[in-house]
Order: sequence, then C-alpha cells, then structure tokens
Amino acid sequence: MTAKIVSFNLNGRDVDVMVKPLTTLQKLLREDLGYTAVKIGCKQGGCGSCTVLVDGEPMMSCLLPVEDVAGRRVTTLEGLAQGDELHPVQEAFFENYAIQCGYCSPGMIMVSTALLEHNAHPSREEIVEALSGNICRCTGYEPIIRAVSTAAERMNGNGSR
Repeated sequence: MTAKIVSFNLNGRDVDVMVKPLTTLQKLLREDLGYTAVKIGCKQGGCGSCTVLVDGEPMMSCLLPVEDVAGRRVTTLEGLAQGDELHPVQEAFFENYAIQCGYCSPGMIMVSTALLEHNAHPSREEIVEALSGNICRCTGYEPIIRAVSTAAERMNGNGSR
C-alpha cells in the first residue's frame, strides 16, 4: 500500500501529512504530531478519550482514518485555548473539580464544547446524553455535569467568573 499526502486544517493551521492507508487520526495526532491530549484508551471507540472535533462534530479519532479528514477542520484540546486564555469549557472543568486523573478530560471537554456550540442552553438530561459515550473512572460524573452547566452559563453571559 502506498502512502499519500492528506491535507486538512488542524487547530487553525493548514497541514499536509504523509500517511499510509488506514492510519488512524489518533495515531497521527498523538504519535506523529505530538498532540498528546488525544489519549489512547480502548482503540475501539468505546471510551471517548480520543475524541476530537471534525468540522465541529465530536469524533473518536481511534476509529477515523486520516484520509477521511482531508479538506476538513480538526480541533484537538490543544486548539481550544486562545494563547494563555483557556476556553470557557476548560476553565469550568478546572474550577468545578471535573478533572481528577485527567485521562478522560480531553474527550469530555471536546464533547462538551461541541454540545454547547450546538445547544447554548442544554438541560441536565441533554448534557448527560452528550457525555454518554465518554467513560470516567475516577472523577465521577457530577462535577463534569456541573462544569458543562457552568460553561453554558458563562458562554451565554449568565455566569460570573
């Protein structure tokens, strides 16, 4: 099988990468490009730790061939912050103690960001549903749900810092 060049936008900048067929986006991002917030969990799409946004939609990078993101916009956790300023979702996770070991956090934050971009006022049930594909084994879900609610309030101008 012949390697080929794939071009896409990664965290706001255009990249061209040479990949073998069926190389996963997870492998490329983490091992080849150094985006270590993309975690290696189950490698089967069951834990959510590798979640990235592709054109604003959460996708499990462990299941996604790099060729499938050609011409698309990919955002990792590293791409959410603006310089030294955290994204409101990142800030809310920190302030609400929604991060313990940190392994699930990148995926949880990416899914939460996508949720809030599509639904500015999610109910608790909608937050729980959005997070249902991401597994957390140590923080527990209550601080995470609170963090998403806090971020929603702030992003809508209803919460204070």
